[in-house]
Amino acid sequence: MSNLLVAFLAYLIDRRFGEFAYIKHPVIVIGELISWFEEKFYKESVWRGGLLLLFTLTVVGIFAFALSRFLAYLPLLLNLAASALIASMFLAHRMLYDTVLAVIESEEPTAALRMLVSRDTETLSESEINKAAVETYAENLSDGVIAPLFYLLLFGLPGIILYKSVNTLDSMVGYRTERYEKFGKASAKLDDLLNYIPARLTALLIMFLSQTRPLLGFYQNGRLHDSPNAGHPITAMALALGLTLGGDTRYFGVLKKKAAFGSGSESITKEDVRKALAMREKIDRFVLFLLGIGAIIALALSTL
Repeated sequence: MSNLLVAFLAYLIDRRFGEFAYIKHPVIVIGELISWFEEKFYKESVWRGGLLLLFTLTVVGIFAFALSRFLAYLPLLLNLAASALIASMFLAHRMLYDTVLAVIESEEPTAALRMLVSRDTETLSESEINKAAVETYAENLSDGVIAPLFYLLLFGLPGIILYKSVNTLDSMVGYRTERYEKFGKASAKLDDLLNYIPARLTALLIMFLSQTRPLLGFYQNGRLHDSPNAGHPITAMALALGLTLGGDTRYFGVLKKKAAFGSGSESITKEDVRKALAMREKIDRFVLFLLGIGAIIALALSTL
């Protein structure tokens, strides 16, 4: 029951306030911890990368469980409020929406997009910029919204904090480049594992809320992505909007062959990005409805 209530309140806080600009974001602190280890102990080695993963999860895990134990000693309402406030910092739907919207509203969309993606952005056409924005929103609905919420519901505050630690590791060292191919492998593999269920739940959610049928229609194309997870929400969004996403993309100066996702228009407009972002209202309302109903039922059962 407490996890449901915390998740409901945390989702509301993120929806209303987003990031707290006056507070150093805990994900930034986790990133600094990762950077410190990399600076001191980097080696082109899978084992050394495994030590980075173990070190990060140990340090963050000790803090997360100690924080959870401390909050448990507070009065119930204060515990719920504090836990929800902290958990909201690890949800990112408001920030994701705002940053993707900034790409199509900015006078320098390439610069705005560069803050969101790892692909090369210098030579992208307007359609390619819009395509990257739609893909980013779809993929990060899993990483930034559904997956953290999933682990918050399952394991409480430590669950969402440890999940975001792995996700941050993947975003920093999980690239298939000369420097990180071995060093980031353990982090990338664990991130793939943790996102396996949430990515598919995200795709199902997009298909269901957009009334796109068949519900599992995303799977055939989605499984063609290099990532075992990212292709599913991207394909679901492509099908929901009648677009073709994916395709060959340049990363770190190297052209990478990628599958196409969906079967619609290949010319992506700003209006298509706005249609993708319009999913936010449907997703937020549906998730809050489910969490609210779940919390009410759990509360009723606890009083029996």
